[in-house]
Amino acid sequence: MPERKRLDLRPDCSRCFGLCCVAPPFAASEDFAIDKEAGEACPHLRHDFRCDIHAALRERGFPGCAVYDCFGAGQQVAQVTFGGTDWRQAPDTAPQMFDSFMIMRQLHELLWYLAEALELEQAAPLRGELSSALADIERLTYYDADALGKVNVAGHRRRVSALLLAAGDLVRAAGRITRVGGEA
Repeated sequence: MPERKRLDLRPDCSRCFGLCCVAPPFAASEDFAIDKEAGEACPHLRHDFRCDIHAALRERGFPGCAVYDCFGAGQQVAQVTFGGTDWRQAPDTAPQMFDSFMIMRQLHELLWYLAEALELEQAAPLRGELSSALADIERLTYYDADALGKVNVAGHRRRVSALLLAAGDLVRAAGRITRVGGEA
């Protein structure tokens, strides 16, 4: 399995299929100008999986889209889990692809927080446990769609949350945040 680089946890919309514009539901609010059901494409999603109003999301009533971060889950699902076949080319895969995205997004968020905690000098006493948790979750991100659908995300979130709370306690006890290699 390739070692994960930080850039892998950043969205690369050019390698995704607009999954964040389809998979999650939106409720009309200050963050989203419309109601949208899970699995329903946003009306602003173009055929090339780009957004018609991306340059004016806030002005058009979609600030939630402007700040949304999939942590790279979109390209992982699109390119790894589904091997580059998009839901429009293979509509029968759409429900499973959207479900996979919702799971992968949560796993990638956990990876982001674990990677951040591993950079804190004060968390050094937990480095082994943090690294182990990161490796365990990273392994899950390479599952096929069927196996991914069976992942107990809540269980993994509980384990990671306990580690992150412990890391936070160590940082607070030290009185300041120091990153590996220097000041933050």
